[in-house]
Amino acid sequence: MEQALIYVVPALGLVGLLAMAIKSAWVSKQETGDKNMVELSGYIADGAMAFLKAEWKILTYFAVIAGLLLAWSGTLVETSSPVIAISFLIGAFFSALAGYIGMKIATKANVRTTQAARTSLKQALKVSFTGGSVMGLGVAGLAVLGLGALFIVFYQVYVVAVGAGVNGKEMETALEVLAGFSLGAESIALFARVGGGIYTKAADVGADLVGKVEAGIPEDDVRNPATIADNVGDNVGDVAGMGADLFGSYVATILATMVLGREIVSLDNFGGIAPILLPMVLAGLGIIFSIMGMVFVTIKDDKGDVQKALNMGNWSSIIFTGIASFFIVRYMLPETLSIRGYEFTNMDVFYAIILGLVVGTLMSIITEYYTAMGKRPVLSIIKQSATGHATNIIGGLSVGMESTVLPILVLAGGIYGAYEFAGLYGVAIAAAGMMATTAMQLAIDAFGPIADNAGGIAEMSQLPEEVRGRTDILDAVGNTTAATGKGFAIASAALTSLALFAAFVGIAGIDAIDIYKADVLAGLFVGGMIPFIFSSLAIAAVGRAAMDMVNEVRRQFREIPGIMEYKAKPEYEKCVEISTKASIREMIAPGAIALISPLIVGFAFGPEVLGGMLAGVTVSGVLMGMFQSNAGGAWDNAKKSFEKGVEINGEIYYKKSEPHKASVTGDTVGDPFKDTSGPSMNILIKLMSIVALVIAPHISEKDHSAVADADMIKKEVKKEIKIVDGKKIETETITITK
Repeated sequence: MEQALIYVVPALGLVGLLAMAIKSAWVSKQETGDKNMVELSGYIADGAMAFLKAEWKILTYFAVIAGLLLAWSGTLVETSSPVIAISFLIGAFFSALAGYIGMKIATKANVRTTQAARTSLKQALKVSFTGGSVMGLGVAGLAVLGLGALFIVFYQVYVVAVGAGVNGKEMETALEVLAGFSLGAESIALFARVGGGIYTKAADVGADLVGKVEAGIPEDDVRNPATIADNVGDNVGDVAGMGADLFGSYVATILATMVLGREIVSLDNFGGIAPILLPMVLAGLGIIFSIMGMVFVTIKDDKGDVQKALNMGNWSSIIFTGIASFFIVRYMLPETLSIRGYEFTNMDVFYAIILGLVVGTLMSIITEYYTAMGKRPVLSIIKQSATGHATNIIGGLSVGMESTVLPILVLAGGIYGAYEFAGLYGVAIAAAGMMATTAMQLAIDAFGPIADNAGGIAEMSQLPEEVRGRTDILDAVGNTTAATGKGFAIASAALTSLALFAAFVGIAGIDAIDIYKADVLAGLFVGGMIPFIFSSLAIAAVGRAAMDMVNEVRRQFREIPGIMEYKAKPEYEKCVEISTKASIREMIAPGAIALISPLIVGFAFGPEVLGGMLAGVTVSGVLMGMFQSNAGGAWDNAKKSFEKGVEINGEIYYKKSEPHKASVTGDTVGDPFKDTSGPSMNILIKLMSIVALVIAPHISEKDHSAVADADMIKKEVKKEIKIVDGKKIETETITITK
């Protein structure tokens, strides 16, 4: 029984990759349009690949150095191994590969979506969403395949081969080495997200400020020298960066649950590893249910509701997962379990999973409300645009801050409820349940940048207005889905970070984080500060790169005669080069903060102070992530609302009006919020927690594992009596070794 289930996990990952290949082949067979459209999409693809090559060159140096350090550190403690370096490198490679898969299909799907939009909105949605689903299935498939296969290897080598129990130090070693996979994934994800975010927003801000505001030409106009760089940025930031981001989130969530599952002594039919296997099985089946949900994403005609179609696919995959989890939990887990003295039943685990799905759904609904066109928050920003640029900025900041209230209350309720159901394992499995449908979430998220690119190609190719109208419908929905995706990601990051934090506490040998201690309180404040300096560095990097871009666009308008009359072609490659160099240069400092600060605090001040810092960075980072992502999304859709005309105080305003110009300024301010620093927050808090988990054996205050194991054996004896006799009588007539 054990052998069958353990091999099902990577097999489900392979199913996801097979479905990805089929969908990718379908997208590739679609029509690409005329020669001009193909040429423009070629520029975008070449620019995206040039960036990835430059980024990978730097990240290869980082991965090799970090791998060598991990290999050396693996020799220093009993519960680690030099093999952690191999695990790290595989995680880094898979994370980069996930981003590459997404970028490759996006640069194919964009021009094909444009061509499809010449016929109908239904076909354009089908092509763009299928392109997004390729990325979603690729990310989920790689994550489940990588984690599942590596767990099989490490479980056999470190546990089965030596005849050890599943709750002892041997399994702790196996999971510590597996944590290297998550560390590699999150490290690459952070650099990819920050670097891609700087790239895309430097180009976007430069293109908007000079093209739309100064020159008065439409967005994505072929005359704008920065327009190709802007469209490249959609791929390297919102697709490749996002793919690596959610790959890391997915892996970290599953790993955190597995680490806590090791502490549960389980009388199951799978050799005692059911609590460890459960999150991987959920993730694997989530791929299947995401594939099923993708079938529902369709509309009848041009009047169809695209947002409703996407919601139908999303909710159906969530419902399928919820129903299946009931049977999975009943099948895998024994009736009663306990973790760190907290007793619960297998049905309590099911309730925690359902709670995680509900929290994820509510986070998406609330985020959609705060960022969608036609809703009160965006309408309030539109209204304040009538009185100028400053009031538009004030309105967007206010909406962003307000948008943290309901999500935080939902998140807090989810954490409390999940803990009440199944202790710390409940919190972790709730996050795993929430992330189970990552393939669908990412498909919905990735469809947005593809639609955005499609609209850009339509504008640059000067296609009929009805084509741009269809791509604009997809793009507007894409802005909302991007915001809801980021809300979903930050919610999962909060739950995952708490689970990682709990795992860190157990391995580091500390019982609690006492903020009454001065050094721990100091760590808490330092942790709370880190998201602010991280955001500052990211936003400032966008500002500096955007200044270079603005100057270059102005130079070309000034020095190349005939651009405005379509008689001369802009030097697109100069703008692509500016964004590439700036993003590679500027991503180093924010990444270094996330990686180095836990090392310094942990080794200099010990695990309890490090725990205080992690608590601070988690709370502050979640709030900053929600505020920035939602403010940016609301500003963006406020600007887009002017394209169809908006009513302010009884008067209709359109593009190029003074309120529209104010909304462009707000959107420009919001760009680095929603696409650079905001979405990086969830990687920041998880990466710091994973670094802490990896170094926990090195800074542990006592041999906590042996104490925990003895404690668990004692509890298991009690539980065995409960199962047999229905009485809570302590006895030593039974000895549990596995």
